[in-house]
Amino acid sequence: MRQSLLVFATAVAIMAAWSLGRVQGQKAGEKVIYVSSTSAAYKAMGKGVSEAILWGDPNKGAHATFTKFDPGQDNGMHTHTNDVWIVVLKGAYLYKDEAGEKRVGTGDYLRVPGGHKHWSGGDKNEGALFYEEASGKFDLIPAK
Repeated sequence: MRQSLLVFATAVAIMAAWSLGRVQGQKAGEKVIYVSSTSAAYKAMGKGVSEAILWGDPNKGAHATFTKFDPGQDNGMHTHTNDVWIVVLKGAYLYKDEAGEKRVGTGDYLRVPGGHKHWSGGDKNEGALFYEEASGKFDLIPAK
């Protein structure tokens, strides 16, 4: 009986948290957002990387950005805590993991699960411009 109550209470807590998050997400999503990738306000994020925030806050939670990699950008082997979704708009996002290499070109989509070790960079001639969404705070954790 006690175990059944614990399972029931846990299920109720999960449903309440999900409902609260959904309502907050709906409030934030009530306005139309339009940003042109060619005139967005990009800020340098480190050597060879710049981004323009479209919604959310990459330092705090879920978000979307336009991100640029300079030609030949090398981010080394790393992971991210949260899932990252990418659609390339110009150039090519270069990607490597234990399964091999991918050249993610204009119009291509890539999903990188949180915790998945990989290398990323920009095409040596064009670099890369891509739309990026993440399910939570953005981080880049160098691989050992």
